[in-house]
Amino acid sequence: MLQDYLSVTQAGILASLNFFGYLSGALFSISLKNIQKKVFYFRLGIILSILTALILGTTHSEILWIVSRVLAGFGSAMILLVGASLVMLKLNLEFKTKAMGIHFSGIGFAIIISELVSQMVLENNSWGEAWLVLAFMAFIFSFYIFHILSFDKEAHKAALQKESNKSIFSPYVILLILAYLTEGVGFVVQGTFLPEIVNSLKGLEGKGNLAWLIVGIAGVPSSILWMRLAHRFNSVDVIIFALSLQVIGILLPTLSTNIYVNLLSAALYGSTFIGLVALFMNLGGQISKHNPVILMGSMTAAYGIGQVVAPLYSVALIAHFGNFDTTLYLTAFIVFLGVVLMLLTKSDTVIK
Repeated sequence: MLQDYLSVTQAGILASLNFFGYLSGALFSISLKNIQKKVFYFRLGIILSILTALILGTTHSEILWIVSRVLAGFGSAMILLVGASLVMLKLNLEFKTKAMGIHFSGIGFAIIISELVSQMVLENNSWGEAWLVLAFMAFIFSFYIFHILSFDKEAHKAALQKESNKSIFSPYVILLILAYLTEGVGFVVQGTFLPEIVNSLKGLEGKGNLAWLIVGIAGVPSSILWMRLAHRFNSVDVIIFALSLQVIGILLPTLSTNIYVNLLSAALYGSTFIGLVALFMNLGGQISKHNPVILMGSMTAAYGIGQVVAPLYSVALIAHFGNFDTTLYLTAFIVFLGVVLMLLTKSDTVIK
């Protein structure tokens, strides 16, 4: 779509609108305490995701695209945030941390499947048909999700008895939330522009789709591996390491036009952004214990702010300088600030 229909600026604006919807969904999710309501809005998120994909495949109306991107963002928040909260409530395992890694690996599988299917369809059809095929696949997969997701009356009553606890917002947690905001920036810049970044490099024209496929392949095992490390070591230390790797991955396209270096950049992105979502969400869930959606919602709201702002400064810098380098430098610096914030959480002077 970016090559055939949208400019970089248009893509950035649509991405920002999408993440504005995501931010709205994150803020809304904080108010959801009733399990049945969580299930309802999780299912609504799936429906919105399917319908908005259909809109992209059936119309060129700019107004409908704008509305659909906002609704798709809201639906994504319901699926990722409320869905993760439901999974944490549903799991009754000793090693919940490892299990959450498996849950978040679904993001990587989705990237691989969507990229492979899209490229197969695009060989003989337009991107509109590709969106329709993806919407149909999501519709088929949704049947099992709708069928399996339910809670008994005892779990429902227990959840209602658990009050929101604002005391969890200690200086430690605030630093954690701010660090997650920087990761929202790190996620969205490469998530929005990575294929075009690779395509813009001399000698790498047309290699952007391969880079995006590498993102998905690297993402599948990443959350499982990161969560295993978090189970074995300190979660904060693991997050610091993952953020540091992401900084390196962001900077690599500015340093070399070598195909392998840039595929390594894609691999570092895929292996860190999914893992960091899992690590932050799991740590938030551990801190908030019986009310994971409250803190996880606040964290995701901060993440969403980063997602909304990053595409806007990106398109401005790209338009001014004519390349992606300055955008990548600034993004790497912001994610590095996340490393600094996480290091501060280890200070003995920070109240936890």
